[in-house]
Formats: sequence, C-alpha cells, structure tokens
Amino acid sequence: MKYFIYCRKSTESEDRQILSLDSQQSEVDKLVAGVPDLEVVHIYRESQSAKKPGRPIFDLMLTRIERGDAQGIIAWNPDRLARNALDGARIIDSLDRGRLKNLKFCTFSFENSPQGKLMLFTLFGFSKYYVDSLSENIKRGNRTKAERGWRPSRPPIGYLHDPIAKAIVPDPERFDLVRQMFRLVLSGTHTPRSIHRMAKMEWGLRTLKRKSQGGALIHLSAVNKVLRNPFYAGVFIWEGRTMVGRHEPMLTLQDFDRIQTLFRRPGQRRPNKKAFAYTGLIRCGSCGLSITAETKRNKYGSVYTYYHCTRSRYETPCAERYVQAESLERQMVAFLDSLRIAPKAAKWLTATLGGQATIRSNERESQRTSIQSSVRALDKELDTLTDLRVRSLLTDEEFTRKRLELTRLRVTLGQQLEELSGERDASEPLRTLISFSNQAVELFNGADDSLKRLLLKTTSSNSTLRDRILNIQARKPFVQWGKEPTNTELRRLGVDVRTLVESNDKDFLDIIANIRTILSSSVARDVVAEMRQRRAKSGC
Repeated sequence: MKYFIYCRKSTESEDRQILSLDSQQSEVDKLVAGVPDLEVVHIYRESQSAKKPGRPIFDLMLTRIERGDAQGIIAWNPDRLARNALDGARIIDSLDRGRLKNLKFCTFSFENSPQGKLMLFTLFGFSKYYVDSLSENIKRGNRTKAERGWRPSRPPIGYLHDPIAKAIVPDPERFDLVRQMFRLVLSGTHTPRSIHRMAKMEWGLRTLKRKSQGGALIHLSAVNKVLRNPFYAGVFIWEGRTMVGRHEPMLTLQDFDRIQTLFRRPGQRRPNKKAFAYTGLIRCGSCGLSITAETKRNKYGSVYTYYHCTRSRYETPCAERYVQAESLERQMVAFLDSLRIAPKAAKWLTATLGGQATIRSNERESQRTSIQSSVRALDKELDTLTDLRVRSLLTDEEFTRKRLELTRLRVTLGQQLEELSGERDASEPLRTLISFSNQAVELFNGADDSLKRLLLKTTSSNSTLRDRILNIQARKPFVQWGKEPTNTELRRLGVDVRTLVESNDKDFLDIIANIRTILSSSVARDVVAEMRQRRAKSGC
C-alpha cells in the first residue's frame, strides 16, 4: 500500500514541547522500517498550527489522496493531522468513503473499523479541547497580567522583558536614545524624518535582534510608531481598555499629548530641502523682515554659508550686506559667554533660594493631599461606571469612551503626584540654569546645527542683524552679566526664577525642557560611544 508521511510542527507556543520535524521523521522512519510491503510516496513537512483549517501542505496531501496517489498516511501522533473539527472530519470522511484506507501512528495503534474510527474521532476531539482550553488559559493569563500593569506582548524598542523578574525593564543600550527622540520633538527643532536621520546615521540605533528578525538600523516607520505609542508615557491599550503600566515611562502623558497635537497641527509647512541653523530666529535690523541663508561655492571649490535679509530679492532690495555664518557664530559665542555667572554669585544664589525649601515643602504637601483626594474620587467614579455597565445602564461605546477619559485623567494625576514627591523648589531649576549658563559656550562649540539652533532659541529673543552685527537680547530669566554681578541683580534673578517656578510659567517650563534636551544630548553621545565600543569588542 502507498503512504504519505506527514510531519508538522506548530510555530506557536502550544507546541514548544512537541518533537521537532526532524525528530518526528526519525520516529516515523523507525516505524516504517519494520513494516513490509509499505511504499512511501512522498514526505510532507509543515510548520503551521493546526488550530484552524487552511494548512496548504495538508490540503495538498488530502487532494492527492482523493486522486488515488496514496491510500494511507503515517504520522507521529493523531494531533499532528488535526486539532480542529473540520480537518478531523475530513480525515474521518475519507476513511468512510474508502479514499483513505489506513493510518499509522508512532504513539497510537489505529484499525480501520468503527471502533478504531471512534477512538480516532475521540482523540481529535481531545486535541481540539486542548487547543481551545490552552487559548482560554493564555487569554486569562494575559488579561490578569495587563490588569497588574504589565503589557503581555513584546515590549517596544527601548524596553526589554526580564524573564527572571517577569517585568518590562529599560533597555540599557537603547532607553536613553529613544527618550532623546521625544525630547527632540518637544524642543520644536526636529521632525520625525530628521530624528530618524540622526538615529540612523549618528547614533546607529538598531532594533533588537530576535532569532532571524531585527538587528537592522531603525526605519522611519518605526520612529513614527515610537512617537505615537502611548506605552512610552506609562499607559497601554489591551483588549480595548486603557491600562496603567508599571514600567518606567520615558515622558509624561501631557508631553505625549502635546506631541500628538504637533502631529495633527493643520497647515504645517513642509521642511526645506536645505536646512540652515538660524533661519527664522533672526530679523533684519533695517526693515524687520526675516533673515534667510544660502550657500556659495568659490572658484576653488570651497563652500560658504551666508545669511542675509529676505528682502534682497525684492524690487527694492534691503541695503544690509551678507554676513558669513562663521562671523554670526563668533558673535553668538560672545553672547553665550556673557551669560556666565561667577562662582561666588552662583553659590550665594543657591543658598538664598535653598533656605525657602521648608515653606515650599508645606505647600507641596497641601497639593499632594488635594491630588490624592482627587485620585480617590476618580477611583470611586470608575467603580460606579463599571456598576452602571453591569446593570446595562450604559452602552459599550459610552462605557469605553468614559472609562478611557477617566483612566487618562487618573494617569495624569498619578504622574503629577510623582513629580510632587521629588524636590520642587526654586533651587533645582536655578541650579540647572546656573550649570547651563556656565557651560553654554562649550555646549555650543561641540553641538551640531540643530542643537546650536536650540541653544540660541532657548537663551535669546528679539535677535536682529544690522551692519553685520548681531544684537541679541537675553530671554528671561537669563541675564547678560557684567564683570561681577551686583547683589541687586542676583536678588532680581532669584525672585524671577522663584516666581516662574511657582506659577508654572509655560515659557519657563519650555526653557527648562530645552535645557535638559541639550544636556541630555551629551548623554546620548556617551551612549552611542559606549554602543560602538561594545560592538567593536564583540566584532559586530
């Protein structure tokens, strides 16, 4: 009698303990060797789950059996043939019609009789029950895991799954680089495309290597997915519900919402093909129009960048002359150098504002109590919402929409509560300002065009260019100091910083966020350098 050999291995977790294809074939070969008058027509090997109908190789084998190319099938176990009702019924039907005359298994003795077909049908039923119950158990386990704050699926780039702690933890190689992407978007100086270019060409950011997938330089579509994924803000969607994650977030939910707003902004102009560092930040001192830039190549092949008034192409051009980018940057360095604060003055400022920490601590405690009260009220409202849905007083759509709204508000309050747990007095941002002011020149000299632009945007306002001289006003709270700051000037700076901190001034918060972006760029460079050293040692 002619037989087909069929070996199948599922690609899903349910079959991780099942014999591999080679092992199955080895067992089948031993069985075949002891049976005389048995002809093997063809060996079929398939790597696909039998949970649902639609296995192409299995379907081809049954089609050939219908044509009479073989009259029997040899497999390691009955569950290799079918784990769903339709495929099992097709096998039984072929036996009933005589198209299939015999089946041989390594783990089960089959006889083509009513009793044998009953046992085979029972085994197929057990196989289907095993798959269905396993699926339900996995779903229940995933649902429980999600409710505890851990996303069951594979974590996105920047995170790893710790099999020992069974938790999602930051990827030490990629976490800071991915967080830098969000900071660059929030700074307003980068688009997803420019961030992708930086991550790919400068950072060498690669996806995580998993078996035969991953390990390649990050793609633009992956950058867009990262910037739109709420997982990085501490929440994730599972089965249509918003869950609060227990993993370490890269940014707050407010910052994430702000990024999504930037993406949806209508009428946003397309970026220029050639980007210049300072266009849009400086105005002409004569006519008030914007300063633009262009490159020129001399007869020796050297390329220079010139800045000039946009009115130069008008019918009556502006009289202001072109100025080289190098000349502008020398004047910017001189401006940044004027922001330095003498060490004695910086020490006096920090000590003065540090003494007010106790007063601010009491105020923070009051704010914390108020937020905790709001959180408890929200928890009660969520319980009431669930009760209304159970009693069918709300539709699924109404319940889902309201629950999403309350959950997001709950996450926002929780993040505000975490911020209040840390130091929130004026001395912390003041120390940030002092540290930044004293190293602004060094940061500028070592920065690329995008960070140079962010430095100028952060520290200055109302910059004008006239007679090739750049006039820059320091943006509050930065101050252009003389040789030695007076006590009055220092006291005024302290009052300004404290007022801006207590009022949560948006411009001031943007300045602090931009400063941290600039300072973190050095961290990103260190991470990249460390990655390259590690790859060089491993020979990758």
